[in-house]
Amino acid sequence: MPRAFFIVMDSVGCGGAPDADQFFNGDLPDTGANTLAHIARACADGTAGRGAMTLPSLAALGLGQAIEVASGAKITDLTNAEAQGYFGAATEVSRGKDTPSGHWELAGVPVPWEWHYFPDKDPAFPDSVMAEAAHAAGAGGTLYNRHGSGTDVIAAEGARHMETGWPILYTSADSVLQIAAHEQSFGLARLYDLCAHMAPIVHDMRVGRVIARPFVGDPENGFTRTKNRHDYAIAPPAPTLCDWVQGAGKHVYAVGKIGDIFSMQGIDENRKGTDAELMEHLVDLTHEAEEGSLTFANFVEFDSRFGHRRDVAGYADALEWFDAHLPRIFAGAREGDLFIFTADHGNDPTWSGTDHTRERVPVLARVIGESGAHPIGNIAFEDVAVTVAAHLGVPPSRQAKGVSFL
Repeated sequence: MPRAFFIVMDSVGCGGAPDADQFFNGDLPDTGANTLAHIARACADGTAGRGAMTLPSLAALGLGQAIEVASGAKITDLTNAEAQGYFGAATEVSRGKDTPSGHWELAGVPVPWEWHYFPDKDPAFPDSVMAEAAHAAGAGGTLYNRHGSGTDVIAAEGARHMETGWPILYTSADSVLQIAAHEQSFGLARLYDLCAHMAPIVHDMRVGRVIARPFVGDPENGFTRTKNRHDYAIAPPAPTLCDWVQGAGKHVYAVGKIGDIFSMQGIDENRKGTDAELMEHLVDLTHEAEEGSLTFANFVEFDSRFGHRRDVAGYADALEWFDAHLPRIFAGAREGDLFIFTADHGNDPTWSGTDHTRERVPVLARVIGESGAHPIGNIAFEDVAVTVAAHLGVPPSRQAKGVSFL
């Protein structure tokens, strides 16, 4: 019985979203944003501060062709004329360029509502939210309380946080409340308890996630975020691909923040860690996962470490690191296994601002034992979920509108 490995390269968009003009970084619309194409061009012309980006494994799956399908951009360095497998691009319909919107829709459930976003002002949060967070933390108040980048936020408020014991609250252009606290002086368990308390309060406002952002360090030597991030996401509004597969009696493995994004609904086992650790988990599962199972993985550091920080060279390095591990992933594959590589949104590191960018995403698929090139053109995010379900012989929910491309 075949298995499926569904791998999201977080934020690795490829441009061309037809509604990009309706999404913004500050006052600049996302029209023309293209994460992959712009990284490749910046590397090739030297403006990234490094040489050309080479992704032979992804190019062999049709990455260059996927970029051209999505946006018309022709990137010679990422195109392999003899690419094998299924390749194209997917277009999102959910009204958000955030993590839950992209992942839920890829898993067959477009978001049926408008998210609530905290305004870019000081403070960004209602008095009631700040007061409740302070009360739940047993603190006299909260710190920061506005839009900001996580590393800048803890640099600005880390010392005061350690002095006062007040939690640090911040947000971004996403529908999110982020709470940062020191793992030792505040306590990791206490931070998790605070975030769990705040989650249903802001979920009722249609805020997508509360994110615990623990850090360590001191004012003299600086502060560093740890790998113990935890997302408290609003539950999907309908059964997703994970539920379809689990409901059919098959095992569902989550790798990375997938368990958080789906509130563990439809998931049997969740493996977490840094991206390097997640790669080892994924390679292990290609050997260990049972017949008929789904492994659903997210590699977040393209987005969190390089996209938001507008680090073009770092993003290119991360892509090359990922590409170099694809032979290890395929080495554990069995005849009939399906591998799908895609993304949830864009985060063009050459773009203005620090927010995600509205883009189409590449869809690259390979069924072990099949040969030949299979262009799939522009498809819907939902088609990815229905394709995985069809491969596993699992019926999608009756609300699912996607079509299998296999």
